[in-house]
Amino acid sequence: MARKNRKKEFEAIEVTGAGAKGKAIAKSPDGRVIFIDHAVPGDVVNLKTYKKRKAYYHAKVTSFVSYSDKRTEPVCQHFGTCGGCKWQNMDYKYQLETKQNEVFNNLKRIGKIELPEITPILGSEEIYFYRNKMEFSFSDSRWLTLNEINSGKEIEDKNALGFHIPGMWDKILNIQKCHLQEDPSNAIRNEVRDFATQNNISFFNARDKKGLLRTLMIRTSSTGELMVLVQFFYEDKHNRELLLNFIAERFPEITALLYVVNEKGNDTIYDQEVVCYKGRDHIFEEMEGLRFKINAKSFYQTNSQQAYELYKITRDFADLNEEDLVYDLYTGTGTIAQFVAKKAKKVVGVEAVPEAIEDAKKNAELNNIDNVAFYAGDMKKVFTDTFIEENGKPDVIITDPPRDGMHKDVVAQIIKILPKRIVYVSCNSATQARDLALLDEHYKVSKVQPVDMFPQTHHVENVVRLDRRS
Repeated sequence: MARKNRKKEFEAIEVTGAGAKGKAIAKSPDGRVIFIDHAVPGDVVNLKTYKKRKAYYHAKVTSFVSYSDKRTEPVCQHFGTCGGCKWQNMDYKYQLETKQNEVFNNLKRIGKIELPEITPILGSEEIYFYRNKMEFSFSDSRWLTLNEINSGKEIEDKNALGFHIPGMWDKILNIQKCHLQEDPSNAIRNEVRDFATQNNISFFNARDKKGLLRTLMIRTSSTGELMVLVQFFYEDKHNRELLLNFIAERFPEITALLYVVNEKGNDTIYDQEVVCYKGRDHIFEEMEGLRFKINAKSFYQTNSQQAYELYKITRDFADLNEEDLVYDLYTGTGTIAQFVAKKAKKVVGVEAVPEAIEDAKKNAELNNIDNVAFYAGDMKKVFTDTFIEENGKPDVIITDPPRDGMHKDVVAQIIKILPKRIVYVSCNSATQARDLALLDEHYKVSKVQPVDMFPQTHHVENVVRLDRRS
C-alpha cells in the first residue's frame, strides 16, 4: 500500500513575522504555525509543506502573491543557497525591529518579569564586511547549483572552498564572493582554491576521509593585521610547502601564516598543534588603547567594532567605582574584565577553557593590568563558597554565558551571595529570560539594551542590568 502523501499546499498565506533560525512565520488555516524559508514579514505567499508536526509545519514558497514592503534585494549571489545570511532579503531597519521584538517577547513571555522600557536596539554601522574571522571548508565534491544540474553539461571541476550547505555535513557550496569579511579575504580564498586545483593538490572528501586540504581560516583585525591558517589532513611536505609558499608570496601583507596537520575525524583544531610557517603566531586587536594578542585558537568577538559598543554598554551598566570587587563569569579571554578593570578595585575572571585563561593572563600582562585575576574551570564547580572566601564577596557580577545560559547552581550561588548589581550579557535572550526569572525575587531589571552584532542574520545580543531589591 502506497504511503499517504503528507505534504500540504496553502494559498495566499500572509507572513506575519520572523523567528527561530531566521525562518519566517505564518499561521495555517488549521491553526498550526508555519515556518517558511526565504520569506519576509508582509509577503503573501503560496506554500508547500515539507515537514509536519503536531503544532507546526515547515514549508517552502512555491510562488508569491504579493511582496512585502520590508523586502530588499540581496547583494550576495549565493543568497538562498548558502545558509549564512538568511535575512539579506529584509531591509536592515526591519531586521533591527524584529530583533528588538524578539528580545522583548522572550523576556516577557519566558521570563514573566517586570521590565523597564527597553532601549532601542543598537544597530551596526557596518552591515556587510563586519566579521574578523571566517572559516572555509575544502571539498572535492561540491554542491551543484540547480542551473548546473539542469544545464545537462558534464561538470569537470568539482572542487569547492566555501561553506557547508545547511543540514548537509558533507556538501560544500563553492563561494565566489562573501560579503561578511573585508578584503583580502575573498581574494585569498579564491586564489588558494584556484592554485590548489591547477597544481592538483587534492581537496578533502568528508565521506571517504581522503584528500589533503581540509579548511582555511582567515582572521583580520582593526589594527590591519592578518592571519591565515591552512588545515591539512595529513603531512605532504611538497604540496604543503608549495601552497604555503604561494600564499606567502602572493599575499605579503599576511602577519601570521600558520598550518595544522589534523588526522582526526573532525576538523576542530583546539587539540591540535598549530605551526607557524611565516611571520608570527598571533595578531593583535586593539580597543581603547588595550592590546589583545589573538592566536589561532583564541576566542574574540567576531565583530570588532560592535564588540567595542557592547563592552561600553556593559561597563556603563556595571556603574563601577574604585572600591568595587567585580566577578566576570564566563570571561573568555578576559576582554571585558580588562576593559572594566580601570574602573574597579579588582576583577576576578572565571572561564572553563584553560587556553582562554592563559590568553587572558598574557593579555593582562601585555596591558600592564595588575588588578585582575583569572581562574580556569567548570563554572559550577569553581564558583563555590570556598572560591568566594578566597577571592572576596563581589560587589558586582558581570556574566556572559554561552547560548545555554547559566547553570542553575551558578544562579543559586549568585542568589546566595547577593551582589548589589549584575550585568548579564547574552547571545540568547530566551535562556537569559529563564535565568532572569530565577533571579527575580531578589533582583529587579533596571535596564535592557539589545545590540546587533550580526547584521543579515537572526542573532542578537542583549545586555541587562539587575539591581538588588532593597
